[in-house]
Amino acid sequence: MQIALHVGQLQQPVPGGIARYVRALLRELPKHDVQTHAFAAGTRPRGIAGDYDDLGWPHGSMRYEAWHRARRPTVRTSGTLVHAPSLAIPPVRGRPLVVTAHDVAFHRFPQVTTRRGRAFHERGLALARDHADIVIAPSQFTRGELIDLGIPEHRVRVAYLGTDPAEPVNPQDVEQRLRELRVERPFLLTVGTVEPRKRLRHLVTAHQQLRREFPDLELLIVGPPGWGNVGLLDGAGVRRMGALPWLYIDALYRKALLCAIPSVYEGFGLPAVEAMNRGCPVVAARGSAVEEVLGSVGRTVKPDDADDLADAVRSLLSDDAARSIASAAGIKRAANFTWSACIAHHVDIYRALVGDAAAKS
Repeated sequence: MQIALHVGQLQQPVPGGIARYVRALLRELPKHDVQTHAFAAGTRPRGIAGDYDDLGWPHGSMRYEAWHRARRPTVRTSGTLVHAPSLAIPPVRGRPLVVTAHDVAFHRFPQVTTRRGRAFHERGLALARDHADIVIAPSQFTRGELIDLGIPEHRVRVAYLGTDPAEPVNPQDVEQRLRELRVERPFLLTVGTVEPRKRLRHLVTAHQQLRREFPDLELLIVGPPGWGNVGLLDGAGVRRMGALPWLYIDALYRKALLCAIPSVYEGFGLPAVEAMNRGCPVVAARGSAVEEVLGSVGRTVKPDDADDLADAVRSLLSDDAARSIASAAGIKRAANFTWSACIAHHVDIYRALVGDAAAKS
């Protein structure tokens, strides 16, 4: 089987988590005897081997606007079916269409994106509802959101996202990377795009409370800026690290006292799995897919409650044994979320869809 896979996300200035998902598809699908024919409007993205179609002009957002508004030009690349791994929905004819909808934050929290961005994603969601044969969600939480927004239950399937295994590393290499970042004190970590729904101001407030008992404690905020004004995220011991190469993020996960995820909305929560995979305990806000990912392993707190967040973090910082138990349980839990398992679910979806299409023809 060969599928046509849109890889336009790899051309973005900040590719983000969707790009990691796309790269996992490109890497893992051939292991299941599924070949990929990648396509996008523009030159071949770095790191893509094998078949690639440059759709030509228009590029970027102009191409997506043409797809969403005019439903043209039709994508005619090779492949038994077409997979759109985001809500940039290409027009296809005569082939099954699979769409991955990672979340509906644009609908639940419209203030965190631009008016144009929200309109684009709302249109993409409507096209997925009207034209996709199957919509893949990364969690049961997101599946429920999509069904609530009108996509029939039988067309929404769940394939949990994954991470790569945490490979053994030389502790000296980890320490060297921390020195390069000038990280010398004990620290809390949060990783992800910096935007309002992440509620980082509550984490900063909680951190300032904790500094009264743990005066050396730092808070490291890692991730690129997203949409919206998050206000000032400053205070004693707070460091905005920005986007970092993966080797440095990996080192930070391995050495952090814990990872805090105060976000009120996540469609999956890759940082939670990445942290658990490296033995880093997680404290997260309730009410989104992160709670589903953590199961009974992580500590969860009331959303938008800095005091509850501070209390949960304090309980772990004050109890080495509890932190050690959480670390071991997290490693075990994270083993359920691998790219191998994620892509295997995709293959099952593809094969069933192609079989149904053949039966109808």
